[in-house]
Amino acid sequence: MLTALPSPAYPLTLSRSRPLRYTVFLYLYVMQGIPAGFSLTALANYLTAEGVSPSAIGSFAAIVGLPWAFQFVWGPLIDRYQRSSMGRRKPWVVGAQCMAFLASLGLLLVRDPIAQVSTLAWFFFGHSIFAAIQDASVDAMAITVIPEDERGRVNAFMRAGFLIGIGAGAAVFSQLLRTYGFFNAALLQSLCLLTLTLCTFFIREKPGDRLLPSFNRVSSSFAFGSGQGAIQTEQAEHDFKWLFTELFKGLFAKRSLLLFGSVVTAYVSISLFLRAYNYHLIQKLGWADTSVSMLTGTYGMLVATGAALIGGYIADRINPRRLLVIVVAMVAVYLVSFNAMSVLWIQREVAQTGLVALYFMDPSISVAAMPVLMAICRKGVEGSQFTTYMAFVNLSDIAGSFLAGHALTYVSAPTIGLFAGGLAGVAMFGALLALQRYPIGSSTNSTVAS
Repeated sequence: MLTALPSPAYPLTLSRSRPLRYTVFLYLYVMQGIPAGFSLTALANYLTAEGVSPSAIGSFAAIVGLPWAFQFVWGPLIDRYQRSSMGRRKPWVVGAQCMAFLASLGLLLVRDPIAQVSTLAWFFFGHSIFAAIQDASVDAMAITVIPEDERGRVNAFMRAGFLIGIGAGAAVFSQLLRTYGFFNAALLQSLCLLTLTLCTFFIREKPGDRLLPSFNRVSSSFAFGSGQGAIQTEQAEHDFKWLFTELFKGLFAKRSLLLFGSVVTAYVSISLFLRAYNYHLIQKLGWADTSVSMLTGTYGMLVATGAALIGGYIADRINPRRLLVIVVAMVAVYLVSFNAMSVLWIQREVAQTGLVALYFMDPSISVAAMPVLMAICRKGVEGSQFTTYMAFVNLSDIAGSFLAGHALTYVSAPTIGLFAGGLAGVAMFGALLALQRYPIGSSTNSTVAS
């Protein structure tokens, strides 16, 4: 019986299996990436090709991504209510996945996405609310179960999963939109979400967890084994006053403000140019929207996934802080140099190379920045603090898309790209200053829970 006291030998237990951790966090992020690729790449490019104004598409992207910017709302709730027989975080993950699937079914009511751009955006907004909750709970689970010496590699798998999902959402769904219509594309997305949700039911965080909830008042504080091999799952509970006090201390520390401000600025620079460049390819250079989406979902996805996996390995071998400064410097050099040679974009090989190279930048920043941000989270509110960081990372992507959509009315894509390169340069110097003045590990209060 599933609600009986589980055996500690259950094989699908995250705390006991390194390969399982890689696999689970990979597919959990694939699940998040598919709707993102569908809405923000395949659909955005489709709407661009159909003549929808760039400002309308920028607003569409902003509405779809808005719930991700308020992810920080869920962190304290997830940290506050975590005593369940199913584990600390799994009930939040599974519950959010189920609601995201149901919200995805609402897209089936949209019959004409071109004429119903606003309606389409708000349906995706509803899905994004629950997807953001799932993301927050998955991040909290990751900090809880991933050992510190694996964080670079597991973060690489998480980012790779997200990029694979985006690639599939962009390449596959762009073809579905043109061949079978919006309804069938939305239906396939919902079926993908349902399938991956079912997989999550069979995963346990720790040996003491159950697969299904128990309605008996049984504590989830179990210890299995003895000595050094014992798994202790009892966690202290705190009220909201304590949670928010500790959260604000972590977020508004000088180190946190300077370091995370630099990371957000780097993400804004990439998003700003990406949206402008996609518009330029379709409207100015005459590329088909399916060509842009396919290139994004194939070569772009492969380059991004490779960058994430290799970067994660490097981050665990060298100092992630050093890697962060290096990759942000690379982003700045790329944006300035590529936009300075914009007269060559008319050559398809140059334009293709630039687009694929652009997808190298985001995962490179992620695999370096995420372990650094995890390391400065305060114990007891690590889920809330890291979720807040991720909310602002998501907000940076929304801000970049929104600003690019409206800026294109007045200036060209190369001008936007040069400005983005300047932002990346500022981010590099900010990160370097933060890491020199406030070395990570100097404060015991900033360590994360193991």
